[in-house]
Amino acid sequence: MSKQAIIAAKAPAALGPYSSAVRAGDTLYLSGQLGIDPATGELAEGVEAQARQAMQNIAAVLEEAGASFDDVVKMTVLLADIDDFAAVNEVYGSFLAAPYPARSAFQVAAIPKGALVEIEAIAVL
Repeated sequence: MSKQAIIAAKAPAALGPYSSAVRAGDTLYLSGQLGIDPATGELAEGVEAQARQAMQNIAAVLEEAGASFDDVVKMTVLLADIDDFAAVNEVYGSFLAAPYPARSAFQVAAIPKGALVEIEAIAVL
């Protein structure tokens, strides 16, 4: 099986030694995206703005791989505070249409750069 790293020019650079996404066969595995503005490198202010930017970053990575949210089958949402679940859900839902991908959401102890939310995805091409 071959694998191909996906580097999206319209998404923030990885914060470490990993790819924004990896295509293996017909499956695309996206690394978690923070609410970092790729133009400024700055984290958006507030959980809604961070969720929106993270979803925009996911869209950019998907586009680079020739995919879209319609191809996403699973997403994982990591929250610094589970009380932000409803606010993030509102933003998240504005990017997707039925049939929705499967999803898990968790509160975690910390997210890189002090972010409030991180979102990752798996797509089938």
